Amino acid sequence: MRQFVRLAVSATLAGLGALATAQTTTPAPAASAAPAAKAERPATEFPYTPGLDVNAMDRSADPCVDFYQYACGGWMKNNPIPADQARWSVYGKLAQDNRRYLWGILEDLAKRQDGRSVSQQKIGDYFGACMDERAIEARGAEPLKPYFDQIAGLRSQRDLPRVLAKLHLALADQGLYFGFGSSQDYGDSSRVIAFAVAGGLGLPDRDSYLKTDQRSKDIRAKYVAHIANTFKLLGDTPEQAQREAARVMEIETALAKASLSRVDKRDPYKLFHKVDAKGLQALTPGFDWQAYLDELGQGKQTTFNVTEPAFFKALGQMWKSGDIASTRTYLRWHVARTMSPALASNFDNEHFDFFSKTLRGVQQQPPRWKRCVALVDRQLGEALGQEFVSRAFSPALKAKSLHMTRQIEDAMKKDIESLDWMSADTKKKAQEKLAAIVNKIGYPDKWRDYSAYDVKAGDFAGNVVRGNMFEQRRDLAKIGKPLDRSEWGMTPPTVNAYFNPQMNDINFPAGVLQPPLFDPKMDDAPNYGNTGGTIGHELTHAFDDEGRQFDANGNLKDWWTKKDAKAYEERAQCIVDQYAQYTVVDDIKINSKLTLGEDIADLGGLILGWMAWKEEMASMPQQAQPAQPRDGLTPEQRFFIGNAQWACENDRPENLRVTAMTDPHSPGKFRVNGLVVNMPQFQQAFQCKAGQPMVKEKRCRVW
Repeated sequence: MRQFVRLAVSATLAGLGALATAQTTTPAPAASAAPAAKAERPATEFPYTPGLDVNAMDRSADPCVDFYQYACGGWMKNNPIPADQARWSVYGKLAQDNRRYLWGILEDLAKRQDGRSVSQQKIGDYFGACMDERAIEARGAEPLKPYFDQIAGLRSQRDLPRVLAKLHLALADQGLYFGFGSSQDYGDSSRVIAFAVAGGLGLPDRDSYLKTDQRSKDIRAKYVAHIANTFKLLGDTPEQAQREAARVMEIETALAKASLSRVDKRDPYKLFHKVDAKGLQALTPGFDWQAYLDELGQGKQTTFNVTEPAFFKALGQMWKSGDIASTRTYLRWHVARTMSPALASNFDNEHFDFFSKTLRGVQQQPPRWKRCVALVDRQLGEALGQEFVSRAFSPALKAKSLHMTRQIEDAMKKDIESLDWMSADTKKKAQEKLAAIVNKIGYPDKWRDYSAYDVKAGDFAGNVVRGNMFEQRRDLAKIGKPLDRSEWGMTPPTVNAYFNPQMNDINFPAGVLQPPLFDPKMDDAPNYGNTGGTIGHELTHAFDDEGRQFDANGNLKDWWTKKDAKAYEERAQCIVDQYAQYTVVDDIKINSKLTLGEDIADLGGLILGWMAWKEEMASMPQQAQPAQPRDGLTPEQRFFIGNAQWACENDRPENLRVTAMTDPHSPGKFRVNGLVVNMPQFQQAFQCKAGQPMVKEKRCRVW
């Protein structure tokens, strides 16, 4: 959702976690429980929702008092959170519509045996195996056996490196002490080097272990109980399970204390620590990195970026002082946690009950088809994406999207030149960076080759593991090779977009360029407010508090004069101070230092969308300009409502508590109201008076 790709952690370091997150896909303010859902069927075409939906509005609300309620009140009332979701939003609803459409494609390919291409065979057989609950139930916990055998073979900590490397390849989960993969060198973005990143946790964030409020303590107690329940499912006695769960919690708490906070991780300089093989070994003297790398097939690597050296030092000390029995216990837990959604229902349900129901308030498991479509998209996303694009993304739609993107870029070029707080030297560097940004619209220029990924009919857990190994090896193979700047970090059906500061590109998958987010049938005003604002949002990420630290080539390099950097920080602080006043849930305020990049991008995107729309209007013949109200709304009002309605959402309080700690995005209400208070154009469009809630005396603006 207008999401900025995190700097250090490449997508491949998230691996088998797809199984868990498939249960809470599309993470949303609170509404009543949804009525029992009707039996769903695959979609053969997309349901149409207009880019500005007057039924989603609440016209009884005063837009100058609460614009979000005015624009989204009807949507929130009429769209209660489904029982299988942690939140519900316009983005989430479109993502589900996309999945229902993909469901039909996959169901057909799973049934068919003849006439399928190699890619169609893989996605069809994967989906069919995932849907075969009888076979999954019959296997029980059997898929765990090879990994538990490896863990049981640990006789001392000297055996750990090779076993851990095997587990990392098979499960691709950072919960196994740490993550290891490839990423661009911060100092030279043209080089791909090895990255070792902190991990080792089961709860959503390091603060989950450190906060002392009663709610956090209760969650930790329930987490320990969940760990114990999982050990009991593995056959351990209740007494054993309790001791093992307590030991796991002890280890994870120690790792949490050694980890950087999410706010610290927003500073790329705090994640940039390049070392050679000797330097890596010195961080964890008792852990044989050469043995680990040899097992990964990366034994010749000599350059590494260790994102959190203090974490690895603490980890090395833990291995040195800890006993091998504790290591085996910890590894058994994380293997079981990661694999549970691919196992029989007793493991799957236990996992869901804690990670979805307790943590996020989800009332029931999503139906199997949703989870299976999400997993195909996660592990074979570009093969599935080819099927999606061929049916749902026309060349005309791509051309329209590119036209709007170039207009937004022109608007930013003019905006940079107009800044009175930035010097000519810094403006020149900013323009160079803007000119170098690559636009990726719809889908990749070349599709991923999955020929090395062996998908077998009837072997769900095996397919998942082989998918992880395929992706891990594909990722590791990039190290030391020329950078492929054409690569995408999202699949074509994804309802999202992102900016990558090291690639210096903006990426808009075909899935997000669908109504109601991008509506070719709609007048320009809401489209420029919605999609124009989203394009502007991603473009602004190139110059937010993180993105601005990278140059035109994607290198971490300070190209700002000290005076200009200070002026930028003063303007950014205005946004930090504004959003810190907003309450997420209970007495929890927005962590505005965590959300700063997204808040800057939201405001910059809206301003750029407005500028591009006005330019589009000015280019039209006078008679073609839609000056008359439509649905009782002026074009300017339609622009702002179109922008607001992408953010309509309902969210469970449990989920809000987690996202307040982990999500770099502010809640939808403040992604709307927090913007318009800074826009004099909004005040004029709705004739708001000074002193009303949607009119701010001291307005913030960075870009």
